[in-house]
Formats: sequence, structure tokens, C-alpha cells
Amino acid sequence: MHWLYFLFASAAAAQQPPAKPLRFDLAELPMTHDSFTFFLDRSARGFAVWQYETRTVAGRAEIVYSQYSEFEPIEEEHLRVVLDRDTGAPLTSYHHIDLFSPTSDTDMVEHDLAVRADRVVGTRRVGRRGGRVDTIAVHAALPPDAVWSSYELFAAAVTNAAPGDSLAVPAYQEFRDSVGTLRFVAGQPTSIEVPAGRFDVLPLKSGDFRLYVTRQAPRRVVKGETLDGRFSFELAHTGPVIPTGP
Repeated sequence: MHWLYFLFASAAAAQQPPAKPLRFDLAELPMTHDSFTFFLDRSARGFAVWQYETRTVAGRAEIVYSQYSEFEPIEEEHLRVVLDRDTGAPLTSYHHIDLFSPTSDTDMVEHDLAVRADRVVGTRRVGRRGGRVDTIAVHAALPPDAVWSSYELFAAAVTNAAPGDSLAVPAYQEFRDSVGTLRFVAGQPTSIEVPAGRFDVLPLKSGDFRLYVTRQAPRRVVKGETLDGRFSFELAHTGPVIPTGP
């Protein structure tokens, strides 16, 4: 199972204690080009590149988050999310995954979505082995204050988490066309070492996954792991933004 699928499934299924509203500030995110290494059972199995950049469109400040990753044996992913930098409101989301599973005939999933007048519109596509592609039109209501469920973006920008806190916000689940809850439970501050260096972090747990987020600027995710320890990713290198265009 692809790790992002795992995140979505575990976050939706977990039973959690009552939560306070989750708050985040996108201005806290550094504009960087971060490289991660994927590990499965402690063996390197792939990589990911995350990038945050800003742009101004029609007088509105936007933040663009893009990701490219590969995970053995045959999985490749492209993700591009655009948010209003001042309010955090979701604007667009494009996500394409090529995958292989011996138990499924699905070899591609994709969505291309935008927010228009408090509704999510666009298309969702599912490719099957043999070449068939099913295309589904999306036209769904977006609740007030809802965010995209691509929550690794928001974890680094969470500003009101203290040890022991449970925080939540409504989240539109792009691959499911439904609204769920994005929830984090904060652990105890700690210090961890990854290939890019040693960082003071606050663990944020969601379902069966834990992210380690730096507590001071520059705020970034430096590690993620399943609670059973089998899968993880670690920050290997950080560098300047490589412009991706409009």
C-alpha cells in the first residue's frame, strides 16, 4: 500500500479523544526544496522531494506545495497543492499516482480539483490494467474552514500544538470525495537525528502514523514513521527552491 494511502486510511479510521481546533500559519513554512529517503524494514526503498514556493496571482499571495516520489517496486507519485497563503484556504489540488498491486487491477489514480464558490470541482480518474480509464466528475460542497487532506503540508505549519493536545479540523478527502477530520495528537518534545542533521521536534500523531516537526523556524517535517516502525522517511537534504512555473 502506498504510504499516502496509508496515511489517509489510518487518519480516517482511528478513534480519537475530543479535540480543540487546529490552527496553522503558512507564513511559518520556509520556502525550501527538501529531499527525503523512504525506508521499509530499515532498507532504503525510494525517495521524495517536497518543495514550498510562493507566488502572487491577481493580487493574492499563494503558496504552492509540490511533491515527487518513487517507491519500489513500481510506484510513482506527483502532487501539487495550492493554498491561499494568508488564510490557508485550499485553492487547487492535483495528485497522480502510478502504482502496482498484485491483488488489484488498478494501476493509476488521479484527481485534478479546484475550489469554486465553496465547492470542489474537477475530475477524478482511475486507470485499470489493460488500458481502461474511468473518469468521474467532481462537484461537492466544501465546508467552511475545511482543508485538503494532504496533511503532511499542514503538519509543519501547526502553531497551537502543545504536548498532549489533540487538534482537529474538517478535511476534504480528495480521493474519496468526502469530508472527514484531519486530527493530530501532540507527543512530548524530543530531539532526533536524521541524515540532514539533528533537530528539536514535536511528534504529531495521526491514526497509525507519526510526523516529527521542528518546533522553531525554519518549521519543517524532518521525519515520518508508522507506529509499528516498518515504514519511515527521513530528511536527507534541504536546498533552495527550484521554480516550477504557473
